[in-house]
Amino acid sequence: MSGFAAGALSFAVLLALLAARVPIGVAMLAVGSGGFVWIAGLRPYLSFLKTTPFEGFASYTLSVIPLFLLMGNVAAGAGLSKRLFAGANALVGHYRGGLAMAAVSACAAFGTICGSSLATAATMGRVALPEMRKYGYAGGLATGCMAAGGTLGILVPPSVPLVIYAILTDQNIAKLFLAAFIPAGLALAGFCFAIRSYVAINPDAGPAAPRLPLGERIAAVIATWPVVLIFLIVFVGMNGDFFVGRSLFTPTEGAAVGAFLAMVAAVTVGGMRSSDIIHSVRATAEQTGMIFLILLGAELYNAFLARTGMPQVAAHWVADLGISPYLIMTAVVLIYILLGCLMDSLSMLLLTIPIFFPIVSGLDFGLTHEQTAIWFGILALIVVELGLIHPPVGLNVYIIHNIARDVSMMDTFKGVVPFLLAEFVRVSLIIAFPSITLVLIK
Repeated sequence: MSGFAAGALSFAVLLALLAARVPIGVAMLAVGSGGFVWIAGLRPYLSFLKTTPFEGFASYTLSVIPLFLLMGNVAAGAGLSKRLFAGANALVGHYRGGLAMAAVSACAAFGTICGSSLATAATMGRVALPEMRKYGYAGGLATGCMAAGGTLGILVPPSVPLVIYAILTDQNIAKLFLAAFIPAGLALAGFCFAIRSYVAINPDAGPAAPRLPLGERIAAVIATWPVVLIFLIVFVGMNGDFFVGRSLFTPTEGAAVGAFLAMVAAVTVGGMRSSDIIHSVRATAEQTGMIFLILLGAELYNAFLARTGMPQVAAHWVADLGISPYLIMTAVVLIYILLGCLMDSLSMLLLTIPIFFPIVSGLDFGLTHEQTAIWFGILALIVVELGLIHPPVGLNVYIIHNIARDVSMMDTFKGVVPFLLAEFVRVSLIIAFPSITLVLIK
């Protein structure tokens, strides 16, 4: 069997294991180990295990993951999400669909200190859904906007999946965060437009809430200052070369500063107790262990694929087709959308980047290698977002359904349709105009 055939067979076996609900980290370890021994033999496999995992996990760069996770867990446990929703509601809640737009805006703001779509959807859903139902919002609109709004957590910096992409492709984390800024803003604008269109067609679906007195609105907006301050310090500090001429700290240092500030805000403003802090630290440890197991499996599987030569062969084959690079990119996006119907976002990212990244890097888009890598990373993450609200998997939809059990799953999936249409428009714009992701990068 050729190396390419072995690589293709391993991918099919991996998909079968995932369909059988084998954890992604375990599946990649098993397939990668079996394939590595088959291709290279037992002794090289043992030699690889002896050195590579330690060298990878001892990397200073990887410490950014638990620090950003800690920042998000502390923020979620401190009740900062309630302040964000109250502030957004004070600004737009008195318009038709305003509570839904406030919820989506609060999701975007919470994503700046969370970095996880699932956590954003779960946390903000518990805060915003009762308010929307209180004022008579249609179940589909209320749950649909929360499921879609939760996806903003995966793209709004700091994003843990974006960190993992940077590690897998050896890219600059700070530049990827900066590149995600405008696409995240487009997502927020698109979701708000989808909500306005929804209530324009069905006015009763999103009635306006009472307008708060001016003093209460100002107080509610000012109360969001902990999140705004943390985001500004972390984001501007990591991208200081764009704002003030030089970076104030590395992404890892920025994550440490953010985690510390979130802890201070949680204790002083959120009233977090020591037991809550311990719970947040424990949750961070569990999530970090899970992610590191997945990264180990990905490292082993990628090493196997490298020895089969499959990614390089696929890249050369695509380059020799002589068709438009943008047509190929469109095909890659369609494959991502199809995979999103079958698996979760992290699985998609880890399985496809080793194969798709060499293909995309070998295409001529009139960009440098670094620009292509950054553009593709943002685009891949956006399409991965679609899988979180796209049937039949739609993990965000299932999370929101567990919170709002009085709304049927079918109504929630119908509610996310306008947001899916907005996402397709955004994907088309970013494919057609790569500069959207690169304009802020020097």
